[in-house]
Amino acid sequence: MDGRRRYALVGAGARAEMFVRALALDHAGTAELVGLADVNPARMAAHNRWLAELGAKPVPTCAPEGFAAMLRAERVDEVLVTSVDHTHAGYVVTALDAGCDVITEKPMTVDVDGCRRILAAVERTGRRVSVAFNYRFNPLHEAVREVLAAGEIGEVGSVHFEWLLDVRHGADYFRRWHREKANSGGLLVHKSGHHFDLVNWWLGAAPAQVYAAGRLFFYGENGRRHGYARDYPRAHGHPAAQGDPFALSLRDNPRLRELYLDAEADDGYRRDVNVFAPGVTIEDDLAVLVRYDSGATMTYHLTAYAPWEGYRVMFNGSRGRLELEVVESDHVSPAGAREVKGAALHGVTEAVEHGRAALTVRPFWAPPRELPLPAAYSRGGHGGADTRMTAVLFGAAQDPMHRSATARDGTLALLTGLAANRSIETGAPVRVADLLDLP
Repeated sequence: MDGRRRYALVGAGARAEMFVRALALDHAGTAELVGLADVNPARMAAHNRWLAELGAKPVPTCAPEGFAAMLRAERVDEVLVTSVDHTHAGYVVTALDAGCDVITEKPMTVDVDGCRRILAAVERTGRRVSVAFNYRFNPLHEAVREVLAAGEIGEVGSVHFEWLLDVRHGADYFRRWHREKANSGGLLVHKSGHHFDLVNWWLGAAPAQVYAAGRLFFYGENGRRHGYARDYPRAHGHPAAQGDPFALSLRDNPRLRELYLDAEADDGYRRDVNVFAPGVTIEDDLAVLVRYDSGATMTYHLTAYAPWEGYRVMFNGSRGRLELEVVESDHVSPAGAREVKGAALHGVTEAVEHGRAALTVRPFWAPPRELPLPAAYSRGGHGGADTRMTAVLFGAAQDPMHRSATARDGTLALLTGLAANRSIETGAPVRVADLLDLP
């Protein structure tokens, strides 16, 4: 034994690649990937081939039913969970009961029962669960926390948070398994969980009551009403998808082609469903009002069909106001429309969309002051957060700002989304404690 910490990963889709590369390259001296589990053998074979390209050795693979046995056979110390959201709780609990620590992609799970099971397993086993909330590691978001903690705007009374997903990124949730709420919990769980966690972390507060409204306005069968719908079930190989900016071209992206198009024969999963096809059970336009245990409130809106990608968050305090504006891309170019966010055309063409960011303090009785952006901030890798997060999660960096999220943190972020979903269903405000009363 060489003393390196031994990791296994379950869920060999696209998101797994960030963790696999970090283990194989950045942290190879102290960490080692020793196993892969997935429902699809072709996807695991793709990751093993990519490991070989990185100079690492291929690792044993198994189907989900062999997951627990693999953990024992490979003497796994920690498990990475990057599978479909609704499967997270089962894998997390199995890993904890096998004596492993866990790093899970957000959301930690998709329902209250999953939260209870995970929290009980943490208590029962004494093992650790970390939730990969990479937005905490964005240098801009760290700067926000520092400004708030320093008392620049005094006590925070309210927050307004608007997040825009453009018609490339937002559309992608309606092509794949996320389009079914049973799989993902909807965007308030899968995507907004990031944002709800940020506010919890920024304010040092927990959600107490949630009221929400939401609907499917743009995607699904609404596409015909808005004049965008074309008649094809999935994009690959269908003439009607040619030239459609909402159609994902798997064939033109080598990574997606190998992970999904070439792997379809094993499980039948289609990654490029028509975003305007029937069967969507999630919303694309969502408004949420949250009251926190600190007394502060938040108004939040998520739009999944915007012309540009980015967000604005404003904090109103007893001594002034703090504003963060981030434009991740100022438009969706025709060349990039058939790609996924963050992938330049064919992996070689530089994206033509532009971005910018600004962090501004507006004190009472004084001119506004724009703060310098952190030197570590970049437009790639979630603002540089991915590399910083894996360094902390894999033990290579200190974490004085407590950015690494626990199972409790994962639960609090999830409860905001679950309470919002319940409010949409019932039309009434929802007390978070009525879903799950955390001690």
